[in-house]
Amino acid sequence: MRLRHIEVIQALLQTGHLGTAAEWLQLPVTEVERILREAEDQLGFMLFSSVRGRLQATREARELQVAITPVYDALEPVQRLASSLRQYLAPPLRIICTPPLAQQLLPHSIAALRRRLPDAPCTLLSQPTREIVKSLLLRESDLGLSLHDPDRPEIHCQVIAQGKLQLLAPHGWLQPKQKYISLQDLAGQAMVGLEGHDPLSPALEHKLHALRPAPVIQTRVQTHQMMRSMVEAGEGLAIVDPFTALGAKAAGLDACPLSPAVPISVYALTLKNAESSPGVNTLLDIITERAAAMMAS
Repeated sequence: MRLRHIEVIQALLQTGHLGTAAEWLQLPVTEVERILREAEDQLGFMLFSSVRGRLQATREARELQVAITPVYDALEPVQRLASSLRQYLAPPLRIICTPPLAQQLLPHSIAALRRRLPDAPCTLLSQPTREIVKSLLLRESDLGLSLHDPDRPEIHCQVIAQGKLQLLAPHGWLQPKQKYISLQDLAGQAMVGLEGHDPLSPALEHKLHALRPAPVIQTRVQTHQMMRSMVEAGEGLAIVDPFTALGAKAAGLDACPLSPAVPISVYALTLKNAESSPGVNTLLDIITERAAAMMAS
């Protein structure tokens, strides 16, 4: 008996149906039938009989099962080793990005990559830009994605999409179909601020503080996603990136661009002079296309 015979017999013993066994083995039904007949011809006795549309194991098949099962189980470590070796030959795509991109942009991009490269393993991390740079310099990641240009000579920085900062407000705060909101309309409003280093914050807060009366910022948080949560909790308005705004709008909050517009870009970060794998290049193409579509919406 060959290993293929054992696989087919075990599948039929487990399922009792040709079609289900064929699906399990990812073979045509006719091929399963052929292998079964070949095994029976070699053995010199029948293994299954048809009873009410199902295959019932003969006495000989049940006795043979005692010897077949250990052989079949012994194949599992071999299959695991083969899978591990395959992953070794195709190293994981190590992607690191800022939280807004991890929440909105990466999941669908990875799903699209999986349709093109079904066996490409991926490792995804979410970190602020300074940690992305550190990971790239240590060669712990292959591709970084950020909303900020780190301006480091060792890092190649490429703009892959552009959009505008958005005002985030409770449902019904904006007028229906309102296309933008003037900064002046934010004078005196309760707003959520951003704590920590953000290249966009100084210029934006300078414009807000120049309003009369200035917006009231009593709560500051660390990320745009946290700003969204505070708006949902009724803490005030917030100015966030377009990806956070897109997710918030789908959840029922109001969102629209500022006027005058405050531009924002998506940057792909790689280590200079590092060779990109075909998988990374394919993923970057997908991310670029998707990011542009999301920014446009």
